[in-house]
Amino acid sequence: MSAKNLIHTRIWREEPEPDNPFATSAAYCRGYDVFGEMVGQARWVEMLYLLFRSEALTVAQADLLEALAVAVANPGPRDASVHAAMCGGVGGSSAAASLIAALSVGAGRFRGAREIFDAMTAWDYCGTDMDAWDAYCHRDTQGDKVDTWPKREHAPGFDPHGISTATSVLQMLGTLARIGASPRLSWLVLQRRQLEKIVGLPLDICGVAAATFSDLGFNPNQGEMLYLLLRLPGAAAHALEQEDYGYKRFPFYPVELEDDPNIKVTP
Repeated sequence: MSAKNLIHTRIWREEPEPDNPFATSAAYCRGYDVFGEMVGQARWVEMLYLLFRSEALTVAQADLLEALAVAVANPGPRDASVHAAMCGGVGGSSAAASLIAALSVGAGRFRGAREIFDAMTAWDYCGTDMDAWDAYCHRDTQGDKVDTWPKREHAPGFDPHGISTATSVLQMLGTLARIGASPRLSWLVLQRRQLEKIVGLPLDICGVAAATFSDLGFNPNQGEMLYLLLRLPGAAAHALEQEDYGYKRFPFYPVELEDDPNIKVTP
């Protein structure tokens, strides 16, 4: 077959049908036959990993990535990205618009994908060195670096509004560490209290996710992209649900107004 008839990148190669150069006869991801071998045999997370990395997952790595995907699939309606998708749904926006809203709002440096990037960068910089974490979290690590994002305001991977480590975070960390037996997660289980004491903030879900991505061999750019992708199912489901519910059944936080106009004050 002539090379000019092949559509290929380092990730993907397609071979056309003999009678139609625009129809795909075979597609290969990193050399693996997608429709001839992978479909029906490979797990979704194995395909996901193969797209971002040049080698296949081990069984333990696949279990770890799948568990992480379950943990972050739905951040819940209190999360800003899901809330944005719900606003799109209740307002009658298209499916794409609701998902774009979730991506845009969930991209930032507070529980968003950019915080994953920051936290993974911190893991690359600090590893399991407690002194390095102390220096990283309490110094201006950005310096004069030009960045399109607003300057980070808290240690990445930790909850700036937290009082104590949430039960869900502890459960997620413990489970993922047992599944993967990976270096960062295992160290985090043992040193979490000391690390939180140094940082001055409790660990957050995005901190556990960042450690997991790093243990799986992803770089910060890949982790940022994956975090955006893996959180979309919850945003999509809540957008569709809210579209059916309408604005009168939108789950707002209970708020007590000091000057509630519905309450008449007797002079």
